[in-house]
This record gives sequence, structure tokens and C-alpha cells, in this order.
Amino acid sequence: MLKDKVAIVTGAGMGIGQAVAISLANQGARVVLSDLKKEFLTETESQIKAIGLGECILTQANVSIGDEVDQVVKITLDTYGKVDILVNVAGITKDNLLALMPEKDWDDVLSINLKSVFLFTKACARPMVKQRSGSVINMASVVGISGNAGQTNYAASKAGVIAFTKSCAKELAKRNIRVNAIAPGFIKTRMTEKLPQEIQEKVRGQIALGRFGEPKEMADVVVFLASDNSRYITGQVIVVDGGLTI
Repeated sequence: MLKDKVAIVTGAGMGIGQAVAISLANQGARVVLSDLKKEFLTETESQIKAIGLGECILTQANVSIGDEVDQVVKITLDTYGKVDILVNVAGITKDNLLALMPEKDWDDVLSINLKSVFLFTKACARPMVKQRSGSVINMASVVGISGNAGQTNYAASKAGVIAFTKSCAKELAKRNIRVNAIAPGFIKTRMTEKLPQEIQEKVRGQIALGRFGEPKEMADVVVFLASDNSRYITGQVIVVDGGLTI
């Protein structure tokens, strides 16, 4: 489905980012893996090599620093000559009640979760505009739609991702570049595993399908949005939450 396509995936070392990278490679894409440290990516790399369909290269970057982001895109272009797909997954949480939240925790979450999306999309838009094609997929969250107590910084960052997605979709559509977002609910990752068991059980009881999602289920939606099967979809936020917010 994605043979010979070139994709950049941020936060590819674990969780949803890792699942996305593996799924893209499984469809024949050449994947540029990016994370804060290259050693975070070794497991992802080994799984992609085991598939034997796609290929990958590893890059290191702090996604909130423009020069490092530009270097990842430069490596991609120097290696493959193009960028067809960008998947912005990198993200962190630093939860706290508003009254207790340090200013640094606000700044860190907004930088990693939102500024990174701006930096990578801007850097990839240049080659995509020249080739008059591309698909950008941003990982948002249902929290960016509904809000959540104790997560004002995270919710604000993900709401920003949604607004950014819609605005970019309007700007870039005339160049045949599609920009969409996915809003996951509660997914089985290291981030959600840190939640106390009683909170996990309470949330699970609110999900219509009665379970947390798997990273692969987010990756399946990414593959769809990256492919020509979604060629008439742009500016959309696809909620993938098992019925949590219905």
C-alpha cells in the first residue's frame, strides 16, 4: 500500500510511535525513525528489520529545537530525496492541578507536544510543496477536545495540535498536501500504565468497548490516512477511543 513512500515518525522509540513506524514499514514504506536518543530506537529497528518489507534509518533529535528538527529532515532528503509522510507522535505528560503546576512543566509539555508539530510540519512542508503531494498526521488526544482535570498543559497542547492541523490543512490543500489528526482515548502505553489501578478500572468502565486501545489500532488509522485510500480526507480529527466520548 505504501511501497516506495518515505515517512518520518517522531517518538518512534516506544508506544504509539513505535507501532506506527512498524506498521508503515509493514506496508513497504521507508521509515525515518526519530527520538530523543538513537538507543531508544533499537527495538523498533529490530522489529522493522524482522519484517523484511520496508527499511529504516535512525535519527536523534530534540523535537522542540528547530535546528535538530531540520537536520532530521535533511538526513531524510539526502538519503531518499523526498518526504511523503510525516507522523508527529512525540509527546510527554507532566500532570498536576493548575494551582500546583510549575511554569516549567507547562513550557515543557507545550514545547514537546505542540511546538514540535509546528517545527516538523514546517520543515517537511517545503519538500512536500515542491513535489505537490504529502500526508501529515498529527497525534492529538480526546483530552484536547473534552479537557481533563489535572492536565491543563497536556489538554492545551493537544487542543493546539487540533487547531494547527485544521489551519495547515487549509493552507496546504492547494498543493495536494493533506493534514489530519488522530485523537486517541486511553491506549496501552507506558504513559497510561503509570496510572493507579483504581483509576484505570474507573476509566475502563466509561469506555463503551470496555477496554483500553492497543497502539497497533492507532497505527492502523495512520496507515489509512497516509495512503491513497484517504485521498479526499483533510483537516479532520479522527477520534479513536473505543466509545469513551460518545
